[in-house]
Amino acid sequence: MELFLDTDDERALSTQLYDQIRAAIGDGRLPPGGRLQPSRVVAHELGIARSTVTDAYARLTAEGYVEGRRGGGSIVLDHAAPGPGPSEAPTALAPSATAAAVRRYGVALESHPRYDLTAGRVDTRLFPLADWRRCTNRALTRLARDFGYYGDPAGSIELRRALTHWVARSRGIAGTADQIVVTHGAGHAAHLLARVLLTPGDVAAVEEPGYPPITTMLRSLGAEVVGVPVDEHGLIVDALPDAARLVHVTPSHQYPLGAVLSRQRRLALLRWAGRRGAAVIEDDYDSEFRYLNRPLEPLHRLDRDGVVVYVGTFSKMLSPALRLGFAVVPPGLVPAITAMQQAVDFGVPAVTAQALRTFIEDGYLDRHLRRARKVYARRHRAVGAALAALPDSPLTPLPSQAGLHLTLLTPRTPDDQELGVRSTRHGLQLSSLRRTYQHSPPRAGVVLGFGAIPTADIPDAIGLLASLYP
Repeated sequence: MELFLDTDDERALSTQLYDQIRAAIGDGRLPPGGRLQPSRVVAHELGIARSTVTDAYARLTAEGYVEGRRGGGSIVLDHAAPGPGPSEAPTALAPSATAAAVRRYGVALESHPRYDLTAGRVDTRLFPLADWRRCTNRALTRLARDFGYYGDPAGSIELRRALTHWVARSRGIAGTADQIVVTHGAGHAAHLLARVLLTPGDVAAVEEPGYPPITTMLRSLGAEVVGVPVDEHGLIVDALPDAARLVHVTPSHQYPLGAVLSRQRRLALLRWAGRRGAAVIEDDYDSEFRYLNRPLEPLHRLDRDGVVVYVGTFSKMLSPALRLGFAVVPPGLVPAITAMQQAVDFGVPAVTAQALRTFIEDGYLDRHLRRARKVYARRHRAVGAALAALPDSPLTPLPSQAGLHLTLLTPRTPDDQELGVRSTRHGLQLSSLRRTYQHSPPRAGVVLGFGAIPTADIPDAIGLLASLYP
């Protein structure tokens, strides 16, 4: 531990050392079995006589806090039990009203339920650990001579080229490596774009219901956020506010209701945005997993006015722990987005980015997706079969063609708090539909994720879920 001396303190130097070490033992910063620094090291670092340090250590030994061991230094004794821990330090600081209004979204990360039906979770057992480790080792070798550099805040040019080819091949999106900005995920990309495109007081439109962190993020930047209703064909374009400067939309698999934005609505949205010069963020967060119909063309592919920013993430394809995503940005915005990225966090770690580059170029990503699609398709079918097998079910599934979740409408009781208590008692972990409504009266339901639960457990989990609504 670091020790400090105050030359203006009336206490002797050895007393100051003694008091600091004893306090560290008392509040647990120096736990039983912890070793004190050698006295000669402390004396050298503080520029004092070694005898001053040994006097403090001798007093600690005499009072039973530490014990000197031959060849082992001074060790904190087990019976020198720590106190209640450091007290909470007072502060005159307080968050702004805007920051204080921000609330976390989602369930506790440390919980491990018997049946995890949380929306947005992926199966960690599918992660190709050996392949990723191989790619990371190669990245470390490649970057060994560049560890002293931050790199390009937009991401390495090699990764951006790999992403350009991949989105062209998998999404039909044409662009150049210079238009790609590598991010920490879809939410980070939306944050960067909002910071560049909006000023406080501007109107931003989001889907209602939708993903609450997007609304929270936009409000934290001072935007006036308007919720636009969604039906079975996706975002209702006629309900967009005329003053909107930005629209966030999930056209491939609307979160949370699962609707696919129809082609007519896609074209109408693009016409609306083109006339007003408004930006459209196309959040394509999980369209890699489709089970029924063929995908519609992305908004970005249909865009003729350069108003769409296509945003992708590897959180569902691979793992949210990697914190990797990207945006395909109109050329005129690239300098501002890159400068903002540098100002905020300097971009994605180079090792992770280079590992992803190799993972894509060597075909590991395509191979993983082929395997994951088969697994998640089986689970999608298993959920449908389990729901169909329920007699007089209180659960009404909405149509679902893609992704790792579907939405179930339920009776209005129990409320979210009671539902949480009941589900926990049964070993279930759920996501509430009510919480996705930010701008209008909510509908009761469950956003049921099937990414993390083993296929064999789905019938039992669905049966338990139905039992929560007697």
